[in-house]
Amino acid sequence: MFVGAVDLPMLIVSLAILGLGLVMVASSSVSVAARETGNAFYFFDRQAVYALLGIGAAVFAFNTRLAMWERSGMALLLFTYFLLLMVLIPGIGHQVNGSIRWIGFGAFNVQVSEPTKLFMAIYLAGYLVRRQGEVCNTLRGFAKPMLVMVIAAALLLVEPDYGSAVTLLAMGLGMLFLGGARLSQFALFLLLTLIAVAVLAVSSPYRVERLTGFLNPWAHPYSSGYQLTQSLIAIGGGSWWGVGLGESVQKLFYLPEAHNDFLFAVLAEELGLVGIVLVVVLFSFLVFRGFRIGARAAEAGNPFAANLAYGLTIWIGMQAFINMAVNMGILPTKGLTLPLMSYGGSSMVINCMALGFLQRIHRETVEGDATPARGRRRRRRAT
Repeated sequence: MFVGAVDLPMLIVSLAILGLGLVMVASSSVSVAARETGNAFYFFDRQAVYALLGIGAAVFAFNTRLAMWERSGMALLLFTYFLLLMVLIPGIGHQVNGSIRWIGFGAFNVQVSEPTKLFMAIYLAGYLVRRQGEVCNTLRGFAKPMLVMVIAAALLLVEPDYGSAVTLLAMGLGMLFLGGARLSQFALFLLLTLIAVAVLAVSSPYRVERLTGFLNPWAHPYSSGYQLTQSLIAIGGGSWWGVGLGESVQKLFYLPEAHNDFLFAVLAEELGLVGIVLVVVLFSFLVFRGFRIGARAAEAGNPFAANLAYGLTIWIGMQAFINMAVNMGILPTKGLTLPLMSYGGSSMVINCMALGFLQRIHRETVEGDATPARGRRRRRRAT
């Protein structure tokens, strides 16, 4: 019963990515950890704890009925705004590397952008069920949920967290498109977004430099282009087969955030092109299974589950793509982690929980428990 309720290929791939991530966190952080803490496996030990907490969160999501989350959409939206506002209050939000993104809860710091993406996906999935006709037929139906997303993205930009803002908007647009919104509405929103980005860029020379600096990082290899040039050196040094696990040179205090945002570069140096292809294939397969789970939920008559599966899959796939693209100099630096692999508690726990939701969607689909929350409420009132 349990095996049939789980999407086994997705589970295997998820565990493979998680395991590879733990190995690379250990490899990429030993030097920094030994220097800063005296324990070479300090970051690995903490990441292992985060992984266990993430697995617990995934099990919780897997064993919780989707109808409960559908009914909680508005409460989760309000809680999301509460977190995004709280982190900006001096004394509550913690600043790291010039960004205020974390709120302390005892021994843990929570990066508010991570639950924001999950809770927004849940809210929007429910909205698309309640307002399906309005979203498909009117500009107002499209504009209202996008306004909700834009407000959240604007609060993320204040931190600033550009990568999470881009991921959130991409997830929202993808969910609306798959939910039946018109293509003309997307064109209008993209046009307005490009105009807003242009205005913001022109208003600040710093933003112009940030947006264009990745095009030629070698022009400033010891200042604005330092992190990217070190990443490119690492990736280029890996060649076909890599220099060997644990043998990276760039992680030895050359490449900042080697165990975090730029873990992919260390992996490329140690495992080479083979390692790069392996990671790309694993994430591609994860995305494929996620969309397949969503399509099966739609066929089974559970639009909330389908919308949520699409949103979670777009989010994880988009974040993985952006992180790898940043490491290779295809996109400007965004400060996004590689899901399930980069060091970080908030990202690990929330990403695992998202995968738990995907498994729950699969479970309710195969077990035939796909009655939407509103349908169940109407049925109870009728009886």
